[in-house]
Amino acid sequence: MRVFKDEDGGLRNFGHSRANVTPSVNENPKSTKRLHPVHFGDYQNEIYLAGLHGVLPALPVDAAGLESRALQALPQSLVSYVQGGCGDELTQRRNVEAFAHWGMIPRMLVDTTSRDLRIELFGMTLPSPIFMSPVGVAGLCAQDGHGDLAAARAAAATGVPLAVSTLMNDSMETAAGLLGEAPGFFQLYTPRHKELARSLVCRAEAAGYKVLVVTLDTWLTGWRPRDLNASNFPQLRGHVLVNYFSDPVFRSLLAKPPEQDPAAAVRKWAELFGMALTWADLPWLRSLTKLPLVLKGICHPDDARRAIDAGVDGIYCSNHGGRQANSGIAAIDMLPSVVAASGDAPVLFDSGVRTGTDVIKALAMGARAVGIGRPYLYGLALAGAAGVEHVVRSILAEADLLMAVNGYPTIAQLRAAGAVRVAS
Repeated sequence: MRVFKDEDGGLRNFGHSRANVTPSVNENPKSTKRLHPVHFGDYQNEIYLAGLHGVLPALPVDAAGLESRALQALPQSLVSYVQGGCGDELTQRRNVEAFAHWGMIPRMLVDTTSRDLRIELFGMTLPSPIFMSPVGVAGLCAQDGHGDLAAARAAAATGVPLAVSTLMNDSMETAAGLLGEAPGFFQLYTPRHKELARSLVCRAEAAGYKVLVVTLDTWLTGWRPRDLNASNFPQLRGHVLVNYFSDPVFRSLLAKPPEQDPAAAVRKWAELFGMALTWADLPWLRSLTKLPLVLKGICHPDDARRAIDAGVDGIYCSNHGGRQANSGIAAIDMLPSVVAASGDAPVLFDSGVRTGTDVIKALAMGARAVGIGRPYLYGLALAGAAGVEHVVRSILAEADLLMAVNGYPTIAQLRAAGAVRVAS
């Protein structure tokens, strides 16, 4: 469903042709549907054609406009949690600003009338190189409190994978049931109780998630002044804990079910949250699942090499958007060395990504897939699943059009050209 706004402010749907529908994940590249790869840039044609009938986009297509509108729709407690970072938020700012230090050199007289943004990832053929990053308060960002489900519906509509967090307002199973043919990734905050960790991972695998992402940098929370000044920590208020409260192992550790004593259940969660993983724990993590195992938070090339040698399937280069450590180094600046150290293993990337241009730069610097975090939350806040779909399609349209204009018809050619560091 495409949501647009009449010039008088009313919402209505604007139809689209089959040619613009995102193809199914793993669709046969030789099939008629995939004979011509999808041109995500055609989304701008939908917008312009709708304008001929007096219909304007209901939501901004630019990152700044989207954020500004969303911050008016979100309650202040969520604004501080979603926007906030660690310390004085230097790393968070640099994550965004550092993309300006990298540039692309256009190539002319190249036929880019056909572009192909498909990627191969862990044996899956995906229609585009982006995914929705795991965000622990996604469920709260939708106005009905079911943002995890709205994001899943948007994933199904676009074919873009959704990485769900352990911290959800609806269960991982319920969200998985709404993904359609889009793959889901399950992100694990490893609890101190190993059987609980195993239970969460087994549930994710049984629900059909295709990748296990283990976050390394959040076994405790960083110093976040915005949240501290408001004494705001959603989990301690019982939010986004459905995956724990519904887990049989977690429930067996309680004297009373969470429904009868929610405060005690929250205390138990706080007691168990956050295992400080070490290299010695990797064999145990690997034993939990047959799913591809990805480690999130790797920013040093030596860590990437060691992880791959230990049997990890992929590396997720990220500094948690600047929320956990205020070291001052932008994630995008660390990406090239991590890619070089990872060999043939795919490197996922997020932190500071706001636009399709950012996506293209990260791909040029070696990322296999690029995660979108805060922007999709803003879409959730404004229009639920339709808002997320709009954000995803806008980012993909910008990325596709940039490749067309710059002379790169495929991601392989884009990556071969690389990005150039420019003087600040």
